[in-house]
Amino acid sequence: MDTTGERWIGRGEALSRLGVKAQTLYAYVSRGRIAARPDPADPRRSLYAVRDIDRLTGDAPPEDAPPRVVEAGPASRGEADIASCVSVVVSGRLFYRGLDAVQLSGAATLEEAARTLWGARAANPFAQIRPRVGVTPGGSARARLFAALARRADEDADARVRDPDALRIECARVLDEAVDAVAGPGPRLFLHQRLARFWKAPERDAQLIRRALVLSADVGMDAAVIAARAVAGAGASPAAAALAGLSVVAASRAVAQTVEASGWINTARRHPAEAMRDLQRAGFSDPDWSGVDPRAAALLAAADLPDDLARVLRDGQTAAGRAPGFALALAAAARRMELPRDAAQDLLLTGRLAGLLAHALDQALDGSPIRARLRYVGPEPGAH
Repeated sequence: MDTTGERWIGRGEALSRLGVKAQTLYAYVSRGRIAARPDPADPRRSLYAVRDIDRLTGDAPPEDAPPRVVEAGPASRGEADIASCVSVVVSGRLFYRGLDAVQLSGAATLEEAARTLWGARAANPFAQIRPRVGVTPGGSARARLFAALARRADEDADARVRDPDALRIECARVLDEAVDAVAGPGPRLFLHQRLARFWKAPERDAQLIRRALVLSADVGMDAAVIAARAVAGAGASPAAAALAGLSVVAASRAVAQTVEASGWINTARRHPAEAMRDLQRAGFSDPDWSGVDPRAAALLAAADLPDDLARVLRDGQTAAGRAPGFALALAAAARRMELPRDAAQDLLLTGRLAGLLAHALDQALDGSPIRARLRYVGPEPGAH
């Protein structure tokens, strides 16, 4: 202990307490999350502040720890324990940093929702970026989105650690370039307006696209969040972390449900009786929600569906005994706007990108180590 009362420990004990590798410890020091000083007994070695390590591991005394509004309980077998400031589901409502996501979607643009998720209070990171000049890659909108993220991840691989405001600007640049990759170059409109222009949608539909993007941004904890945070926690760039998370989203049940729901709606409008016999792929309800998904209800309420499409959903809900889930709501909204076949999943992926960047940023700036243990259950080593 020094004269200020601060306690310091060596590298070995610090690594043991944190449960991380040496390069992660050095990353925490370089980001200013753990104070370090030369060891008086051996200036070639470093000592690390116990106070900072306890804060990261959750062992800080109560006066040092941030308030915990929602406590999910200890991690169960196979679960990772992750502290997040980004979003949470409470009493059937989704909150983005304490703000009701449904209420936020009433007027907020994706840029404004991103600023909320990223903790950007006064400064606007989107005001600092300029359009990127370059050839938009070919292929589907989804392929262009991933190509843009991969390019940014490659370019930012050797970037030095920056301050929080600089990282938020980097996130804004990633999101801006990703939307441009999907929608193509053009006027510097809001992100939802660029997509509406690309899809040749009128202003009324642009507002529905805006709402769908905001509601898609995040949904609490899922495998995509764990992937993004794990990559960010290892010191990778926001683009690389978001790319990892979005790859999980693309392979997830949520996207598969969106694709199936889009196909079900097309069938239901042509052959209602046949569709009623195939409700399992329609997307009524979602096992991740104990009741009605508020995002689905809000999106459908704003969609102003035509009579035949509204009837299909009412009949399906009556037959299934469950309300439409968010995947079905996205599919119905896309069909009402007469968007391309894959537009519903493109909306979901683009909106989720803002949230995954938020988790990458949260992990890089304030995240505690992700504690997970691999328990080997295979054949006994050397038995064969």
